[in-house]
Amino acid sequence: MKPAMTGRVLALAALLGAPAQAQDASYARGLAATCFTCHGTDGQSVGGIPPSLAGQDRAYLLQQMMEFKAGKRPATIMHQHAKGYTDEQLALIAGYFAGIKSAPAAAAPAARGGY
Repeated sequence: MKPAMTGRVLALAALLGAPAQAQDASYARGLAATCFTCHGTDGQSVGGIPPSLAGQDRAYLLQQMMEFKAGKRPATIMHQHAKGYTDEQLALIAGYFAGIKSAPAAAAPAARGGY
């Protein structure tokens, strides 16, 4: 193949791969969204309980989720959540949270009276 043609093929491959990467990112966020209820939006928990996931090490998060899935780590509900995902999906979730910049946990909102 001629160098010019090789360059065009590589450029086309890169363009075709870009939507797949965007879809993977959207897919990973969609999977991770189930964690937002307890761990906060984008893994930034309110008050730090349960722990924030944002900015954690990917390998650490994946190891913890795999241990929940295998029943090796005690949990109240995480083992049930983790068993609902394939190992590949857990890896995507871990990568998603690892890629988010962590911020200090927000304080819990004050309770409103008069209801």
